[in-house]
Amino acid sequence: MSLGLMPGEVMAHGAEEEKAENARLSSFIGAIAVGDLVKSTLGPKGMDKILVSASNPDNVQVTNDGATILQNIGVDNPAAKVLVDLSRVQDAEVGDGTTSVTVLTAELLRQAEKLIDQKMHPQTIIAGWRRAAATARRALEEAAIDNGADADAFRKDLINIARTTLSSKILTSSKEYFAELAVDAVLRIKKFGSLEAIQVIKKLGGRLRDSYLDEGFLLDKKIGINQPKRIENAKVLIANTQMDTDKIKVHSARVRVQSSEQVSEIEAAERKKMKDKVDRILKHDINVFINRQLIYDYPQQLFTDAGIVSIEHADFEGVERLALVLGGEIVSTFDTPDKVKIGHCDLIEEVMIGEDKLIKFSGVALGEACTVVLRGATQQILDEAERSLHDALCVLTSTVKETRTVFGGGCAEMLMATAIQKEALTIPGKEATAMEAFATALQQLPTIIADNAGFDSTQLVAELRAAHAEGKKMMGLDMETGTVADVQQLGITESFQVKSQVVVSAEEAAEMILRVDNILKSAPRQRTPHHH
Repeated sequence: MSLGLMPGEVMAHGAEEEKAENARLSSFIGAIAVGDLVKSTLGPKGMDKILVSASNPDNVQVTNDGATILQNIGVDNPAAKVLVDLSRVQDAEVGDGTTSVTVLTAELLRQAEKLIDQKMHPQTIIAGWRRAAATARRALEEAAIDNGADADAFRKDLINIARTTLSSKILTSSKEYFAELAVDAVLRIKKFGSLEAIQVIKKLGGRLRDSYLDEGFLLDKKIGINQPKRIENAKVLIANTQMDTDKIKVHSARVRVQSSEQVSEIEAAERKKMKDKVDRILKHDINVFINRQLIYDYPQQLFTDAGIVSIEHADFEGVERLALVLGGEIVSTFDTPDKVKIGHCDLIEEVMIGEDKLIKFSGVALGEACTVVLRGATQQILDEAERSLHDALCVLTSTVKETRTVFGGGCAEMLMATAIQKEALTIPGKEATAMEAFATALQQLPTIIADNAGFDSTQLVAELRAAHAEGKKMMGLDMETGTVADVQQLGITESFQVKSQVVVSAEEAAEMILRVDNILKSAPRQRTPHHH
């Protein structure tokens, strides 16, 4: 005998459940919508998006960076959230390919939708996909080229990679210039291997072409009043300490004062306290004192009298970087001068950039440190230029670590798709259909790139497929002329690391969304009315 319970009655009142078909549909729809949203930004002729924040309408961003777009749209659909996270991870891991990974995942799900309509079981699709992804990686590895050992060839590779990455960004108009700039910066920090040593300063005015790479380190601050504007052989103490005790801090106490003498006594005690602190600082063997917090007039005067340059209110990131670059450490107590690591550099001077004065540190202890000064007409242009440059720097850094490269312009995708289709022919069973679907999804990337440039994608991709089938593995799309061309000669190079990460991540994310058969939403919390 049955208890006559409907399944819905098991769950709390107000909880929702979406069952198999609907759940899958809503997750597909959500993911595909996100893919469609960013796919117009793919490739060298991709469009940009304007993002306006609802809470702060003045905050306008113009960007085509996949991760930035997805982070800023409010997503309600659970599957779409998966894609947002995916692009964020891609951004953190390798720095570029954020749009590609989102679009590829969405295309995979578009294919899965068709297969499920034909009553193929999700687990069968997944098995086929896994096989396809493995084949794709193998094909990519075989096609990868490694010039890591040959410095000149490798530099050329890096320039090409930078150029390819930048060609789909705002910097495309002067991509040669920025590619050189990015490669110079990354090769400088090659041993050090962290982007921390490359600092980017944005200054309004001028045009993008006026940006340049400066050796050493720039701090966007001023040198104290009446202090020398140029110090050679600088010994720097970097501190994070309060230099503003002009006021006695007596918490929750009332001070009754009989006469003005007592007030001046208190003030004198204060000044003495400050002077003691400055004296302790002066015991260090230094000629420059940089503090993260404010330095008031009196201590600054004391530093000036002692012939020491003091720089105040260097923001935290600045202080952290400064310590790294000058080889010093951040100090907040001054009782052990002999134990403190003091930063060194050959020269500190004030320089003008545009309208502003900055402090420049040259000949720093970490010799590879450098600063990129970006110029541009509006804040939005500057921000987007910084994002583009960041992508290029990230890709270059990961390429310096993993030196293999592959060809772009849809070449790598078509190569993988061809390999998958070849393999699928040898597999009896339904998995073969799923593998072909994977190949179709991969071919969507060159299709979208051609569409975005306004070329006839069906024709171009068919030509490209034919070329690869004949074994011309260097063929890809040339988006300047809208033809199929040898991308090796065009120098459209991409990092192997980025490409393989895109395929692996997209496959895993699509598989995860495909596994879903129920979406459960917990019941909203009931508010109980207060009884008085």
